[in-house]
Formats: sequence, C-alpha cells, structure tokens
Amino acid sequence: MAKIIAVTNQKGGVGKTTTAINLAAALAIADMRVLVIDADAQANCSSGLGVVRGSLKKSIYDGLIHSEALDSIILDTELDNLKLVPADKTLTGAAVEMLDIPEREYLLKRLLARVVGRFDFILIDSPPSLNILTLNALVAADSVLVPIQCEYFALEGLTDLFDTMARVRRALNPHLAVQGILLTMFDERTNLSAQVRDDLMHHFQNKVLKTVIPRNVRLAEAPSFGRPALLYDIRSKGAESYIRLAKEILSYEKKGTR
Repeated sequence: MAKIIAVTNQKGGVGKTTTAINLAAALAIADMRVLVIDADAQANCSSGLGVVRGSLKKSIYDGLIHSEALDSIILDTELDNLKLVPADKTLTGAAVEMLDIPEREYLLKRLLARVVGRFDFILIDSPPSLNILTLNALVAADSVLVPIQCEYFALEGLTDLFDTMARVRRALNPHLAVQGILLTMFDERTNLSAQVRDDLMHHFQNKVLKTVIPRNVRLAEAPSFGRPALLYDIRSKGAESYIRLAKEILSYEKKGTR
C-alpha cells in the first residue's frame, strides 16, 4: 500500500515542483515504485518529467471531472519505477467545474484508491494556493511535505497552511500528518539562510527535516531538459541532496516515526 505524500505550499517559487520531481526520481532509483500526480494547472511537474506541452490526450483533469480511470492516464518516464499522471492547461477550469460535483473533496482520493496498491509512494504536486485542488491533495494524502525557501518571508503563510491542515484533519482526513518541513534554496554563504533555518527549527523543532536542499544551478537547469536532476547530473549538489532526502524519508518509514 502506497504512502501518499502531498508536496504543498501556498507560496509559489519555493521549490515545490522541483522537490516532487527529484524526490520521486530518488525514490525510484532506490527501487521504490513511485507515482507522481501533477495537480497544478501550470503542469511544470509534467514538463519536468519529459511531457511535451500540447501532446497529451488525457490528463488528471479527465480523471477528476470525467471519472476517467488513472490506468488510462498514467505515463511512463525515463525511470522504469517512476510513473506520472500529467496535467495540462485544462486543469485551470477544474476548480470551477468541481464545485458542482457532490463530495468534490474526495475526487482525487477515490481515483487513487484504484491504483494505491501498485506503488510504494505516491507524490502529489499541489498548486501554489489553497484551492479545491489543494484540498483534494490534502484529503487524499497520508502526510504533507512542505518546501520552504530560505528567505525573509519563509514563515509567512506557513501558519495558515498548518491551520488548514488542522481543519482538514477535523472534518475530512483525521490521519493527515506532517511529513516534514524541507528547507530549499539554502545558500550557506549567507547569514539569512542560517537565520531562517534557526527560526524554523525554533518554532517547529522536529518537523524540520535534516536534509537541506542547496541553491544549485543544475537543479534549475534540469527541468528545461525534461529530466530530474538525478538524470541530468547525478553528481551535482542538488541531485545529491535529493538522494539524501529520499534516504531520510525511507528511514522514517522504516522506523514508523513519521
């Protein structure tokens, strides 16, 4: 039975999609069977895993709105163990169309129920906002991974996200847990990055993951080639950091501590 992790932050530009792509690839390289769900209408996760824009016949939109089975939507990637449910611009209208569907918060959870037994991990790349698509991700997930950019406003919105998670636990998904807060774009040369790290550890303690993702040119370049950094340049610091993150998450799963 797959562990379902929603990669979520209502702020954009924090490394959310980069994390979904590269953590998925690192887990796949570790012989885990991984499915990535692109639930963001920007579809950057899809293009970052090799999907050519405009080439899709079906996407997650068809599953959510037309109840299309995921088996007819899932795509292969360069890694045998890594599969993708892609998104495209049609997902933009889904948030409006879903308003008229009964129990709309459970649409993604029901779709995943048919495939959850075939994977070890399912990662959901959520939109950079707290909309109905993000809510679907939180309802479907076992836990939430929160990428946080090491900048001055890092804490902004984080309390709101945790408040939203608390409401989801009370009303829709009582088992939703925090997988961890992941520091991204960390620049060890600046005092600011260190200060943000210290502030987060002070406020959130053991919720902050040990692995830190550095600011790295290779991580930024890889999506333009439609590849995870691990396939673009596995020796880069960015790729190595996501391998460490995968190992950290696997160690928590083995111990049952998160």
